[in-house]
Amino acid sequence: MAKPILLLTLSLNLFLLTQNRVLSCDKQEQNSLLSFISSQSPPLNLNWSPSSNCCRWEGIACTPDGRVTRLWLPGKNLTAASLSLPNLPYLAHINLSQNHLSGLLPSLPPRLITLDLSFNALTGPLNRTLPTTTHTVDLSSNRFNGSLNPSLMLLRPSNLAIFNISNNAFTGPNPSSICNVSQSIKILDFSANQFTGPISPSITQCSNLQVLRGGSNSLSGPLSRDLYTLTSLQELSLPNNQLSGPINDAIANLSNLVILELHVNELTGPIPQNIGMLSRLEQLQLHSNNLNGTFPPSLTNSINLTTLLLRNNLLNGQISALDFSKLQRLHALDLGNNTFTGTIPDTLCLIKSLTAIRLAYNELTGEVPPCMASLKNLTHLSLSDNLLSNAAGALTTLKHCHNLAVLFLSRCFHDEIVPDDNDLLHPDTFKNLQILTLGGCKLNGQIPFWISKLKKLKVLNLSFNKIHGPIPEWIGTMDSLYVLNLTQNSLTGEIPHKITQLPALISDNTSTDLSHLALPFLFDKLQYNRLFNLPRGVKLGNNSLTGIIPPEIGELRLLHILDLSNNNLSGGIPDSVSKLMNLEKLDMSGNELTGEIPESLTKLHFLSAFSVADNDLEGEIPKGGQFETFGFGAFEGNPKLCGEVVNRSCGGGIGFRPAAGEDEEGGVSFWCGVRIPFGVGYFVGLVAVSGVVLLKSW
Repeated sequence: MAKPILLLTLSLNLFLLTQNRVLSCDKQEQNSLLSFISSQSPPLNLNWSPSSNCCRWEGIACTPDGRVTRLWLPGKNLTAASLSLPNLPYLAHINLSQNHLSGLLPSLPPRLITLDLSFNALTGPLNRTLPTTTHTVDLSSNRFNGSLNPSLMLLRPSNLAIFNISNNAFTGPNPSSICNVSQSIKILDFSANQFTGPISPSITQCSNLQVLRGGSNSLSGPLSRDLYTLTSLQELSLPNNQLSGPINDAIANLSNLVILELHVNELTGPIPQNIGMLSRLEQLQLHSNNLNGTFPPSLTNSINLTTLLLRNNLLNGQISALDFSKLQRLHALDLGNNTFTGTIPDTLCLIKSLTAIRLAYNELTGEVPPCMASLKNLTHLSLSDNLLSNAAGALTTLKHCHNLAVLFLSRCFHDEIVPDDNDLLHPDTFKNLQILTLGGCKLNGQIPFWISKLKKLKVLNLSFNKIHGPIPEWIGTMDSLYVLNLTQNSLTGEIPHKITQLPALISDNTSTDLSHLALPFLFDKLQYNRLFNLPRGVKLGNNSLTGIIPPEIGELRLLHILDLSNNNLSGGIPDSVSKLMNLEKLDMSGNELTGEIPESLTKLHFLSAFSVADNDLEGEIPKGGQFETFGFGAFEGNPKLCGEVVNRSCGGGIGFRPAAGEDEEGGVSFWCGVRIPFGVGYFVGLVAVSGVVLLKSW
């Protein structure tokens, strides 16, 4: 028994000795690697020691005879103002991604197979020739520029299968002609550059192409019929361009498509009625085009769909009769900003996977189906700008959607009573709701008490209704609330002192970043920023509020927007307003304020918009700070105010002459030449964050 064990031990020792001999690193290549890494400051935390075998170093691999074939150091904080690769003639695989490398693309080794230099700061034109052995190239997220000529960059024949140059600054014709010199490409990504022109007909030579991404460029022209011959395509992504013309029925030939993204272009015509033949399709994004016609019924057979976005088109027709019940994997449905008619389809209630539904800006009628109470995963619902009725019924139904965080119901339920049912006082009612908009509904009644129970509510928009009575004291006890919009109602009484105690406007323990609520693919970029990065604000303009501005208002130190315009407020402007150091927009116009404008307001260094017009203020207009930027319109309608900006002397002497570039009426008025009080404007979809109209939204 001892003999076999001895033989096994000898064999193992012999194997280890062989391995040590075979994997001994080439000394010249080892020195080249040490030279490559020696310039790093601070030194990298690598096990690269001159006394050890470099084939065993982190990120290094070798051939059996010790020639270095692999340099793999992603995310190691490498720096180089002018990248130069080590002299390693057998080097085949390079990954230096997610570092801080800059300069031009270096010379490439002749046996290169894999090159990944993504997420660095490399610049200049792409003028290196790729060896014929190259299989994968990823130069994405750098600063490369200039035009790209694939025929000069690639040697023939090429084994290139993956070519990613996305998120750079390339210009000129797009590189879809690369298929002329490399027919083996499977993944081609040139998105987020400045490429122009149509997709080249030579794209058909890449018969094995699986992924084509060219979004966020300036591509133009129609969708070439050549695209529809690429039957291996699994992803076709060309959003954010200027592509025009129709989507051809031949799209059904792309039976392997999983992702189809053609949104934010200039496409016209109907959605092909046979598009439902794409049985593997998971994501379909055609929003923000000029597509017309009806919703293709065949789409309801695409059982693998998870995302269906058709908003911002010219689509029409009834959707009531469509059967969505087969789409059991659907998470997000956006049919907003079209002219669909009919009622909300009951079959949506059968898709338990739904997390987001957006049907805003259509012509839907009827009520919110009671069956929607079964959508327990629903977090986002937007039904704004439809012809819906029964607000109380809608809220009674939706209160059972316990995960609901965002609820947009603006400009529906016209002239109804503000829902104030006792059933809405249950502790589980909207327990996760963070955004609630019921603006522009012309609702009658008072601010309902059940809102006080929404412990997580951060944004409340009840603007442009017919709500009367006082602002309830309990609003000041809502721990998370930091955007309150009660603009354009019939509210009376004084501004409650409790409102100056809103915790989220006093201390920074509540984040204003609502991006965790957002599903970015459901929003255009500007819309996303306006809906989910809202400044903290209190907007009480265009009501009938009386009394003074409470001096305690200065405690709301995190406030960015304060709109008290067009009320019946009296007394002076509290000096404590100067404590609102984050204030960007302040409107107290159209009241009965008296006294002087506090000099201390000049300390508000972030103040970009200001108006005290149409009051009874007196004295000299403060000078300095942001007050140097406010024109006549910010102060007009106060005949007792004096100063250069209103062309009125404070000493009873000769009036000031208009400054150069100003007209005889006193120059530029409030906000872009027209005095617009904060309360004016049509707040669309969610709380407006300024005195101008927001984009159409949820």
